[in-house]
Amino acid sequence: MSDQKKSINILGATGSIGCSAVDVILANPDHFDVHAVSANENAQKLAETAIALKARSAVIVRDDKRAELEALLSSTDIEVFSGVDGLNAVSKRPVDVTLAAIVGMAGLESIMNAIRSSKAVAIANKEPLVSAGALVMTEARAHNTTILPVDSEHNAIFQVFDFERKASINKIIITASGGPFRTWSLEEMGAATVEQALAHPNWSMGDKISIDSATMVNKALEVIEAHYLFDLPPEQIEVLIHPQSIVHSMVEYCDGSVLSQMGASDMRTPIANVLAWPERLETPGQRLNLAATPDLSFDAPDLERFPALAMAYDCIKRGGYACAAFNAANEVAVDAFLNNKIGFLGILDCISYALEFAEGAELPTVKDVQNYDQDIRSAVLDYINNEQKTKAKLV
Repeated sequence: MSDQKKSINILGATGSIGCSAVDVILANPDHFDVHAVSANENAQKLAETAIALKARSAVIVRDDKRAELEALLSSTDIEVFSGVDGLNAVSKRPVDVTLAAIVGMAGLESIMNAIRSSKAVAIANKEPLVSAGALVMTEARAHNTTILPVDSEHNAIFQVFDFERKASINKIIITASGGPFRTWSLEEMGAATVEQALAHPNWSMGDKISIDSATMVNKALEVIEAHYLFDLPPEQIEVLIHPQSIVHSMVEYCDGSVLSQMGASDMRTPIANVLAWPERLETPGQRLNLAATPDLSFDAPDLERFPALAMAYDCIKRGGYACAAFNAANEVAVDAFLNNKIGFLGILDCISYALEFAEGAELPTVKDVQNYDQDIRSAVLDYINNEQKTKAKLV
């Protein structure tokens, strides 16, 4: 990399993506100048992270945690912010790159701020792109801001996608591990426990994304995300099950060439790629040993057992309302499943219910996206509560 340090904000510094980014930066301290780090509520971990990275500012979104963070950082010069206002304030400050890793729709506003003030925004939280992809990409074009995908699959595509010769691309192929229930029957999945759904065979991830992997909603969201990131219609986006998680995704060109990006199942690799872009960076991540890798296999997904994929393609054709409804319903349903309020397959029922109300076209503004997101969440919560009441009466 260049000898000149890159200024960086890490929004969501204490989650799994944030922690991997911290590893990459600490392994290359001479390449980065960390301006701000943020967390939702873990003041202790945020303080440790801010100190380790020599950050200039730290933001705790939970206002009631501000005093704790201030006490933990009292012996430093690190500026403390709190609340959504504090997050918005630091995300508006100019930097070379913002890593957006706040889980769920909570990160949308800060992403839009960062697009207006950063040279590049590395997006790790796919939900804002799913629910407001058209708005995000339009804003990025307006401000000449590069959007860098962090998801291993989209990052893989990004690395082998010829943007200057896009017309020569036949399709992109997103790989999926298949999750912990890849070989389970619908009946078995119907009885799945939270612990079983969280046990991903290849990746160590947060609870929400682990459940999304088990339902393959994660891959469905990635299909929608890819549509916006690479400006491709659904018929040019394919999904293949690849249990080994070594080939992270592929691009097929008109001459029959298929270019893939391969690597170990370690998020520090795509994170290093986006932080160093357009250059490369040494990382503390695992290395792929091709001689020791198992045989690679690829299979078409079973849409009967994993209907979320078919729903995603339909959402792209229907427009932004459907994509936003899909995402909002899933977030509510996953939370309900994690709290044992619904069964595993109930997650897909909630999404199907929400999509019944989705209108066509794109949502015109960020505020419209946020309002619609809340409306869908409320509707799905009511649906879950009514279903619980009905079951209670039957018992």
